[in-house]
Amino acid sequence: MHVRTLFPKYFLLCSILVWGFANPAIQAHAQPSGRELAQLVHDRYVGDDSVSQQTMELIPAVGQKRVRQLNISVLEKNGARSILLRFISPADIQGTGFLAVEDGQGGTAQFLYLPALNRTRRIVAGQKSRSFVNTDFTYEDMERRPVDDSEHTIVGEESLNNVRCWIMESRPKTGTTSQYTLVRSWVAQDMLLPLRADFFAGGENPIKRFSVLQLENIQNIWTETKVIMEDLASGHKTALETTNIQYNTGISDSIFTQQALERW
Repeated sequence: MHVRTLFPKYFLLCSILVWGFANPAIQAHAQPSGRELAQLVHDRYVGDDSVSQQTMELIPAVGQKRVRQLNISVLEKNGARSILLRFISPADIQGTGFLAVEDGQGGTAQFLYLPALNRTRRIVAGQKSRSFVNTDFTYEDMERRPVDDSEHTIVGEESLNNVRCWIMESRPKTGTTSQYTLVRSWVAQDMLLPLRADFFAGGENPIKRFSVLQLENIQNIWTETKVIMEDLASGHKTALETTNIQYNTGISDSIFTQQALERW
């Protein structure tokens, strides 16, 4: 098992550590166009399916953090991705479930199940900018956007803790609905995954920042095992740690339905 720690102030999961050095076994890619890079990131292989257990921490700028436990199942089929997320603790959120199903045509249907009400509600387009269950992620952040919804440009290169990255700027095209006017991503050249993303909403400064704090090579797939989303105005953060993950388990697509979402 191989762990790459990008930000050493955070704790380590286990195993061999590579402090900010790119894996010498992986060749950096020649620079693609902006659109080509966005497509490579979109299409990066993350298994035919995966099942994981996660710990979520809601960390205010001042005050006590809150901790949640959740399970996530993901299925890739015919180029479309489905995600089922279920909170298992604490009691005030236990059983809450989230389902996102891509239609293969660029659309994603999202559903939130609330066990206290014993009902599911569909997340409509006008709600995509809202907070996902009081985290720093929005419903828009919880879906994979089609590459051609935005214009993508590579504007430079930079190293994050000695990991060489392309800096890619993505701006929504006219007619595309998004809460963001610009997303600036730092994409690792050797792994083709974003290690950081700054989100802008019309101003010169970002409103949020997503950072990958730790990567682990699991079943030959580079996996983000600790990530954080920060609201740069309030200082509130949402951290996610993958405590266990298995790829290519053979899970059935029957669990990615509204009926299965409500079976809790």
